[in-house]
This record gives sequence, structure tokens and C-alpha cells, in this order.
Amino acid sequence: MDKTSLVQQVLSHLTDTLHQAEHAAQVAHETATHEENIAENKYDTLGLEAAYLATGQARRAEAIRRAIALWRQFRPRPHDAGQGIALGALVCLVDAAGQQQWLFLGPDGGSMKLACGDQAVQVISTEAPLGQALLGKCEGDEVTLPGAAGRQVFEVLWVK
Repeated sequence: MDKTSLVQQVLSHLTDTLHQAEHAAQVAHETATHEENIAENKYDTLGLEAAYLATGQARRAEAIRRAIALWRQFRPRPHDAGQGIALGALVCLVDAAGQQQWLFLGPDGGSMKLACGDQAVQVISTEAPLGQALLGKCEGDEVTLPGAAGRQVFEVLWVK
């Protein structure tokens, strides 16, 4: 299991998402400033709405740029069993039904699913509720999360 490969997949996904957000911001800006969208009365708000959308897309693009910067600096370390789960850990959880779930703890902005061979790996930050619950845990420990349908209980199967 190569964590560097996972980081590269995250960067690739974030870069694609950034291009999409930048394009959406550009289209919204062009709509907001197009001469046909000049308000003719106080109820004609298409240009104003497009301007709000352009601003939101620009903010989204900036947040993605910050996430890319964090992930470019991120160097996952090998797991230290004495320290427990930490940023950069690749974790396998199992629930009461025996369903396994692979997680990769990374910096903010990386919530996504990746493929690692034929296995799906969910990328989460240590700020996410599950990420926080995992910090410091070791193989064999239980992790409990409150949920809308009651508590969810997982066992840490392995950590790399």
C-alpha cells in the first residue's frame, strides 16, 4: 500500500476539481457581465444572481487551491504503533456486520474516494468526526460515533 500514490491521486482529483470550479466561475462571471443581462427593473435579477454565483465559485476555487497547497506539502509517515493512529495513517475499520472500510487520514480539503487496486479508500481529514475519533487509537480498539440512527461502532482492524 503506497501512501505516496494515494497523495498523488488526491492531488490529481483536486486539480481536476479546481479546473471545474474555475470554469464555472468564469461562465458565471461572463453571464453576470453580459450586456443582455443588464437589469431593466428591480425585479430583473439574473445578472445579480450570476454575480453571486461567480463569487461563490471563486471562493470555492480558492479553497481548493489551499487544499492543493496542503496536500503538496503533506508527507505521510510510516505508522508508529506506540503513537496510535495519526495524520497520514491508512486504516481499515470493520463494523458489526463485518463490512470493512479503508480510510486515509489526510489534511483538510481531501474528502473523496480513491481506488487502491480493487479496494475503495475514503480520504478524510482529522477534523472530520470519524477522523477525530480515530486519533490515538490502535489495532483492536473500538471507535464509536453517534449517528442519526444510533451509535455506530467500528473496530480498528489494522493500521499502516
